[in-house]
Amino acid sequence: MAELQLKSVEKMYGNGFKAVHGIDLDVKDGEFMVLVGPSGCAKSTTLRMIAGLETISGGEIRIGDRIINDLTPGKRGIAMVFQNYALYPHMKVRKNLSFGLKLKRKPKDEIEASTGEVSGILEIDELLDRLPKQLSGGQAQRVAVGRALIKSPEVFLFDEPLSNLDAKLRASMRVRITDLHKRLRDEGRPATVIYVTHDQVEAMTMGDRICVMKDGHIMQVADPVTLYEKPANAFVAGFIGMPEMNLADAELTIDGTPRLTLAGQTISAPADLSARLIAAPGPVTLGIRPQHMTIETDGAGDAFSGVIHNIEFMGHEVNVHVTIGDAAFIAVVPTEKFDLKLQRGDRVGLRPTGVQMHIFDRASGENVSLAE
Repeated sequence: MAELQLKSVEKMYGNGFKAVHGIDLDVKDGEFMVLVGPSGCAKSTTLRMIAGLETISGGEIRIGDRIINDLTPGKRGIAMVFQNYALYPHMKVRKNLSFGLKLKRKPKDEIEASTGEVSGILEIDELLDRLPKQLSGGQAQRVAVGRALIKSPEVFLFDEPLSNLDAKLRASMRVRITDLHKRLRDEGRPATVIYVTHDQVEAMTMGDRICVMKDGHIMQVADPVTLYEKPANAFVAGFIGMPEMNLADAELTIDGTPRLTLAGQTISAPADLSARLIAAPGPVTLGIRPQHMTIETDGAGDAFSGVIHNIEFMGHEVNVHVTIGDAAFIAVVPTEKFDLKLQRGDRVGLRPTGVQMHIFDRASGENVSLAE
């Protein structure tokens, strides 16, 4: 395997539309890197430029010590797994797996050995004599992964490979793919993976690191825990996490103890937030994850007062939707701690836990509460 580097990579189309804006990304040898973002953020375009299916308008792409800008896809040392599987419909699974090696004129015994090894790793031995039309979606996707794996490429590229599967099968395939990556790493055959998805659950559960993209820009690259706990900006904060982070316009005042005002209500910023706050007084965006808010019913101070407008019982937890002025908040409460007497229309207090409170510059979106 090899390190992958993107340096100032751009994509400009003939009509003048700039899809990718000079992005820089270093993917380590053997790393599982996920590109995630909303539809239209250019994550698939970036993947296709790495694959050689799209030309780049500027910058440089390296795999190992080779610049691959002008190489054809077949000479880049990559293998790609597509959303629609892209299996040859007239070939049985065995031939689908081995066809690439046959094109390279590999010896017959090597082809058979590689086919057997890959089918064993992916547990598709019993499928080798079936045609693609006889496979379920999950089986077809495993065959597609096997066809990439058998090539022993320097870099694996996955373009939303699970989006056609139902939720249960997606969860199963997430585990299979990450287990495969860990197994190859443990065997001394680390696989460098670039995985594109719009599903943040896939991103958070699969990636060693995650690259969050928006409108052809990279917003943040970090491991899942860092993205969740220390989002670099309001976009990342709102995109990562389920339910998404509560974001609301507020006013920050600093007169001794920092204070936050929202919908005419003011609370003190907790001491831990004060210690890491580098914002100047003025308009900010307050960010609090639903899991980091408590519901108060006793009128205790330093809590925002609002009205419940919806209650969602999710089994192990309850999503409580509360309106504070014009701002809509969600608080996630463990079911055993939820007051069953609460109803829509009740007024409650929302108390943020300070260690997980974030302050974003309203103009730039930058998180100005990350300084230690």
